[in-house]
Amino acid sequence: MNIALRTPMNRRTLLRGAGATLTLPFLECMMPRLGHAVSPQPVKRFVGMMTNMGILPEFFFPTKAGHQYEATPYLDLLKAHRERMTVFSGVSLPGVDGGHEAEKCFLTGAPGASRGSFRNSVSLDQVMAEKLGSATRFPSLPIMIGMGNLSLSWTRSGSMIPPITSPVTLYQQLFVENTVEGKAESLRRLQRDRSLLDGMREQFKSLQHRVGAKDRERLDQFATAIRDLETSLAANESWVNRPKPKTTAALPKEITDVNDFKVNASAMLDLVRLALETDSTRIVTVCLCTGNLAPKGIAGVSSGTHPLTHHGRQPEKIAELRRIEEAHFQSLAAFFDGLSATKEQDEPLLDHTACLYGANMGSANAHSNDNLPALLVGGGFKHAGHLAFDPKSNYPLSNLHVSLLQRMGLEMDAFSSGKSTMSGLEFG
Repeated sequence: MNIALRTPMNRRTLLRGAGATLTLPFLECMMPRLGHAVSPQPVKRFVGMMTNMGILPEFFFPTKAGHQYEATPYLDLLKAHRERMTVFSGVSLPGVDGGHEAEKCFLTGAPGASRGSFRNSVSLDQVMAEKLGSATRFPSLPIMIGMGNLSLSWTRSGSMIPPITSPVTLYQQLFVENTVEGKAESLRRLQRDRSLLDGMREQFKSLQHRVGAKDRERLDQFATAIRDLETSLAANESWVNRPKPKTTAALPKEITDVNDFKVNASAMLDLVRLALETDSTRIVTVCLCTGNLAPKGIAGVSSGTHPLTHHGRQPEKIAELRRIEEAHFQSLAAFFDGLSATKEQDEPLLDHTACLYGANMGSANAHSNDNLPALLVGGGFKHAGHLAFDPKSNYPLSNLHVSLLQRMGLEMDAFSSGKSTMSGLEFG
């Protein structure tokens, strides 16, 4: 990359270069970390999950607040984890709009998704990964189940980190050793990436003398990101020749039908559990991208998910959509069961893994982005049952993001529109 400094700097050129650089840790060659170090205390982990088609609120939200809330049909499927779960109602992400477009903002909280000029901000998981990711082979793992190309993980430059969609690919990255030639190529790529960062740093130094105060502040932010990436590159390099963990789990079958949601979700979520169990990563995002699916293997379902979300209150469509969404919650329950059954220092892995689940729309039928369904399971919180906030004047869900950052050990008092920790939710 060579930017001629005698000519005016085009802002798009700078952002394009920085954006490419900021995504470097997530190239295939830069996913070489692993090993299961024993910590005196169980480490903290985070899993962020979102379904991009909303869910039927009448089958999710309880009417009574507190620990004595009544089990709704969807929550009843998670009853085994009720004591480790907090359900939220009356929450939303301030300024996040655009109906379906808000799917990009679930972990960023970036406002104005409906605007043509919208640019996303860094996601919650990537802030965690910047500070904590060097401890594991994979700083974070972005996963997608379904159809499309959507990730919950976004860089500081507003670029989406492409998700892993294949269970075979994920298994190979986690457990299959690279060849000698492959490791050598990884090291060469890391050296090339290091050279690219060196060039970017020199260009930023030159630019700092030619721009105004506000631009210098922005460049300082980019320079900080480059320093963080240099640290990440060094950490990645140290993992290239370290052996990957062994597993008794067999290589999964490749996805042959994206519409077979229950089978595909089971395969991917089992691997997410293994990634956490082997300490291959401590930070995972899972996007359930189901809008274009015509789910199979679910009794009584013959229609596509997206058309059913526009049910117009027709009972037969609602009944069919409910069966699809119940299948989602059954997959969630199985994932939480697996984390609960897995022991780390004689304690359930779920107790040290904060699992956030929610949707980008409160009502897909109306494309509304308020009253978002959300719940938190595990993570060592002092769970509050049902935290009910004002359905007309919503409480910021982004405050929960601040709580999650602090629970991971990061000393942060704000994130995006979140200016405090979640009211009513305490650490255990």
